[in-house]
Formats: sequence, C-alpha cells, structure tokens
Amino acid sequence: MSNRSAESPTSPAARRRTPRVRALVTLLAALCLAAACSSQAELPAGPDLMKRSAEAMRSVKSVAFAIATEGKPPVPLKRAEGSLITKGDAKGTVQIEVLGMLQELAFVLTGDTVYFKGPTGGYQTMTRAQLAQIYDPSAILDPDKGVARLLSGATGATTEAAEDVEGSRAYRVAATLPRDVVTAVVPGVRQEVKGTLWVDTASGRLVKASLPISEGANSGTVLVTLTDYDAPVTIATPAT
Repeated sequence: MSNRSAESPTSPAARRRTPRVRALVTLLAALCLAAACSSQAELPAGPDLMKRSAEAMRSVKSVAFAIATEGKPPVPLKRAEGSLITKGDAKGTVQIEVLGMLQELAFVLTGDTVYFKGPTGGYQTMTRAQLAQIYDPSAILDPDKGVARLLSGATGATTEAAEDVEGSRAYRVAATLPRDVVTAVVPGVRQEVKGTLWVDTASGRLVKASLPISEGANSGTVLVTLTDYDAPVTIATPAT
C-alpha cells in the first residue's frame, strides 16, 4: 500500500485545477446547448414544408409506388405496388377486398381502358370510371386529388426531426390529414388521419407516409412509399 496520502481538496494543486475544471464543464455544456439549438433551428416549419412538398409533387412526371398494411386497418386495399406516369397510365399489382373476398390482380391502365387479370387466365377489361369505384392508383399523381392535395390539405404540421428513411435524408413531419383527401390515395378511410410524413430534404418530394387508421375493433397502419421519381416508365397495352 502506498504511503502517499490522498491530496486534500483544499491543497494548492487542487485549488489551481478547480477553475480549469469548471471552465471545461461550462464550455462542454455550452457546446451541447449550441448543438441542440442549432439542430432545432435547422428544421423547417411544418406548414412551409408541406407547401414546398405539394409544389414539388405537382411537377413529378413518374413514380414507383408501394402501399402496404400493418395490423388490420379498416380499408379494402391491403397491398399495391407499381409504376405510374403523370397523365394517368399505370401498371402493377393490387390486393383488394371486393364484396367480402380478397382479390389479387395485375393491372395495366392505358388511356380510358383498364386491363386486369387474376392469378390465372388472361386479361379482361373495364373502363377507368369503373375502376375508380374500386381503386384508382393513378390518383396518386393527380394534382387535384392525389399526394399534392394530401400535402397541401395537411393541418397542424410539425417538423419533428431529420432522419434517414428509404435511402433518403428526410424531414419527419406529424400532421392531421382530412378524410376526403386521404381516401383518394387509400380508399375506404372514414375519418381524418393523424399521420406521419417523410419529405426528402433536397427535393421536397414525399418519400413515405404512415397513416394509422382505426374503426371499432379494427386498427392498423397503411404505409405508402414513393421511389424512382421521374425514372423512365414504359406502359404497354397487354395482349387480351
């Protein structure tokens, strides 16, 4: 055991170190506070971000979309994915409940004609107006009723953080979305939705939306993901 006694806190050496320690602690606290304040200051205001994002979505020429559900949200659309262009042509697959039965369909929309088929058999046709009564994916890019309107109609928007999502740096925004706006993108919604939106920090385009939906004993979340903005998309009329 060492015979060297512990240094007294009142010793000259200890007294010399105390001001330096206090100064260091004060400096570190100031730096942490400054970093936190700077981080908060860099987040754009929610309403301004929604306005910017709505404008960015109105200029989109094409997009790949994916819609999925978690839990049991009370909506007929269970899953969809595909590609679409601004004029409304689209292709992809959809899983939707029709008359109490779950239907899995491949679809191609060209002009006013919709080509669709189940897991077996060839393509059949219906009109776009008939499809709209069930689900019309082309509404996603419609500036009057799609994602652009979803963003411009958001209320109480609050930017919560900047984070990485779906391979992009995005602002996470909490907002209340009106029922009539949400139902154009996700049919069957019967009330306003308090959702979370992720907006690309560079382009302002929507990257992802999380929409919690509940009704009675049924509740769950609809997730909408948008990728491959303005990538070339070829939508050809299938053989029937």
